[in-house]
Amino acid sequence: MLDQLRRSVVLAVVFVVLLGFAYGFLGTGVAQLFFRHQADGSITANGSTLIGQNWNGYSSTRILDPQWFHGRPDADNPLVANRKAGSSGSADLGPRSEVLVHDVRALVLAWHKVGVRPTADLVTTSGSGIDPDITPQDARVQVPMVARATGVAPSSLRALIARQTRGPELGFLGSSYVNVLQLNEALAKLR
Repeated sequence: MLDQLRRSVVLAVVFVVLLGFAYGFLGTGVAQLFFRHQADGSITANGSTLIGQNWNGYSSTRILDPQWFHGRPDADNPLVANRKAGSSGSADLGPRSEVLVHDVRALVLAWHKVGVRPTADLVTTSGSGIDPDITPQDARVQVPMVARATGVAPSSLRALIARQTRGPELGFLGSSYVNVLQLNEALAKLR
């Protein structure tokens, strides 16, 4: 019996070392070696490209600052650009929710005030609540607003969107998308 107990303890220690430490260090080493930018959180000078966030030029007093492109609303509080980190996750509001209807109507009204006819994605949150990407069409409907606010020609903004558009993953998974943070960083350089 003592022999079996010793074997069990030795086996447990071996597996803790192999799977608890060696596997983790190996995975981290491979990620750092081959995918350093992604392993470090895809951080740019203005934030992470993996998380939808307010651009640094975003006004905390308005829902939409017309000088910049905007992504999908934050599930935490879609009507307030409060520069505070919200929780990730969906808002879990069903189609009959009065809160959802109120929020969507208020967002549509806010978009109309800045001269944009919003797409459905621009007034509804994503499943994660912090989606960093929008469709190229979502970006294109914002071109007149950004052009008026910045003085950048609409043709230059459309070309910028085209350069920032990424195709489907592996060429066939999903649809084309634009990372809003990278688009605004490119717009800042253009200005």
